[in-house]
Amino acid sequence: MKRYLSAFLAAAVVSTAAYAQSAPDAVVKTAVEGTVAAMKADPQARGGDMAKITELVQTRFVPATDFQRTTRIAVGKAWSTATPEQQKQLYDQFTLLLVRTYAASLSQLRDQDVKFKFLPVTVPAGAKDLVVQSHVISNGGDDAIDYRLTKGANGWKIYDINMMGAWLIQVYQTQFADQISKGGIDGLIKFLTAHNARSGG
Repeated sequence: MKRYLSAFLAAAVVSTAAYAQSAPDAVVKTAVEGTVAAMKADPQARGGDMAKITELVQTRFVPATDFQRTTRIAVGKAWSTATPEQQKQLYDQFTLLLVRTYAASLSQLRDQDVKFKFLPVTVPAGAKDLVVQSHVISNGGDDAIDYRLTKGANGWKIYDINMMGAWLIQVYQTQFADQISKGGIDGLIKFLTAHNARSGG
């Protein structure tokens, strides 16, 4: 499971600015190969320094994603009932959770020989949402990973990932709905905050 998780999460990391207007498959390809190369080239990250790996995720991944969209969809209908402050807290806590998860997964990849294969993508005219398919080939085998991207004013952004038949947002939708049913939006915020406090280092 760790092998799948590391390949799944690490492959989502993106370096944006120069590729904001690139084709979606090029965005993913540059993101995946560039981030893993950067981690392997950094002595601290390669040595397992979680602070450094987390920094790589924050600087290369978060600016290239639409985590606002990810959070909104994962929270579901309750998002529209949340106050602006509650929405900000949900976004902040969910982003923190994902950043730490990515960092932990990246740390598992630092000593592996990993190769990536990306399937060509045809972008229909006017498309704003599509999936890029890829394969992560490592010591443990060949894992298929899909990325869902949305196109906005700043180009294509990753907002969901599919590993082993499970989309990231769907996994969190179930957990979030359960927390909201128990304690409303504030209950979900407390749940995420407590989780992040426990997993923080």
